[in-house]
Amino acid sequence: MPTDITAPGVLQARLLDKEVQLVAWLRQRGSVLLGFSGGVDSAYLACVALDAVGPANLLAVIGRSASYPLEQWTTAREVADRFGIPVLEIDTDELHDPRYAANPVNRCYFCKTELWSKLVPLARARGLAVVVDGSNYDDLADFRPGAKAAREAGVESPLAELRFSKDDIRALSRLRGIPTWSQPSSPCLSSRLPHGTEVTPLRLRKVENAERALRSLGITGNLRVRYHGETARIEMDHDQIARWSAPAERPALRSAVKLAGFARVELDLRAFRSGSLNELMREERADGRVLDLMESD
Repeated sequence: MPTDITAPGVLQARLLDKEVQLVAWLRQRGSVLLGFSGGVDSAYLACVALDAVGPANLLAVIGRSASYPLEQWTTAREVADRFGIPVLEIDTDELHDPRYAANPVNRCYFCKTELWSKLVPLARARGLAVVVDGSNYDDLADFRPGAKAAREAGVESPLAELRFSKDDIRALSRLRGIPTWSQPSSPCLSSRLPHGTEVTPLRLRKVENAERALRSLGITGNLRVRYHGETARIEMDHDQIARWSAPAERPALRSAVKLAGFARVELDLRAFRSGSLNELMREERADGRVLDLMESD
């Protein structure tokens, strides 16, 4: 999560020029249905779309399921209420798709296929001209199976098309007073389970409850509780590790996570990073990069 994003002088002018292009892109379409998660990107796009086409020509749709964090839903609703964004909530059923539940490397493809299979007909029924998502230009460099599902469904990604980076979006969100500008990324709860580990509502609930309990202790920034069967491995930002790895704080971490249903608790001393789930736990413990909170008081 960035600690100081500013946009002075030339940089601010460049960013505002990009936003003018985005407004023009949206007005050219006339009306928009947005897949709205409440994350940094979709919150910014929703606010700009509201300015560009007006509330009568915008619908931001939240897809709700067991994999969608309650914290993210709360943020989405707060942003919508604050800025007057028209919102509709629908239920998605990806967990009942055995291809998704098996948790393959392209799990997100099946999730997004389910989402767009509901949102595209909804847009057509409401007479909305285009369905968009909040994918940004940086996302194009990542492995994102969900993007393939969006393309197949005819969903457009104006932030990516107009080359908005994540930092651009954060800076412009800050200029607009959108509270998500400094929000850490919050992918779906299924991302906490290693590929090949079945996605079930119970496992997702354990992860979500553990993360919520840790947040209540005061942990800020990026936070993940990685699911490894009976073991939960906590990842947090570097600036949080020094505090929470101290002997006096360890019992609070352990208690919070155990109350969520895990038997064992570990703290990853290498801090939060994407793509960590499938690393070998044995190797990590052997070189001291994981702190076993069951053995320390």
